[in-house]
Amino acid sequence: MFTTAGAAGLFLVGAQQAQAATVTAQSGDTVSELADKYGVSIDSIEKANDIDATTHLIFAGQNYEIPDGTDTTTAQAVQAQQQASAAQAQQAASTVQQAAQTQQATTAAATTTAASGSTYDQFIAAGGTAELWNTIVMPESGGNANAVSPNGYHGLGQTKESWGYGSVASQTAGMLNYATSRYGSVSGAVAFRQSNGSW
Repeated sequence: MFTTAGAAGLFLVGAQQAQAATVTAQSGDTVSELADKYGVSIDSIEKANDIDATTHLIFAGQNYEIPDGTDTTTAQAVQAQQQASAAQAQQAASTVQQAAQTQQATTAAATTTAASGSTYDQFIAAGGTAELWNTIVMPESGGNANAVSPNGYHGLGQTKESWGYGSVASQTAGMLNYATSRYGSVSGAVAFRQSNGSW
């Protein structure tokens, strides 16, 4: 345990005040304990008292000066780390804001296109692909969302399933789900249609 031989001034470490002091080491004491007790770095105590930084030895009965402020190097490192953290947080917030703005713009564009664009534009805005349009939609329905064949097949993808009715967006979603569930992917559905002339 350390005993305080004298004290001079106060300094702030974190949220606690610690006194600058001269202490007398007792048997079994270490530089680490002294640093913890007074809220300063081991390095600052060793520099203030010319303690060998390789052995960190102190001796019982000897007085040691506790620096009257935080180690400048440590304070600078903490400040730099805080500034870096603040900059990273600001950059992350900016990235999130940009992503939100991009999403809003994309949604607004898709909504505008769906409301006023051609059937093809609505199909693409709803997640359809040009490949799916050219290989399946056009040969099956000619791009007419209301097409009905003599055999009772209907919609863009000419099906008897419920997804063949409704808006272009709902038909597109149905086609995408059907392509994935039956053929594993849109590309799989396209390849099947090209090979077999139907899907």
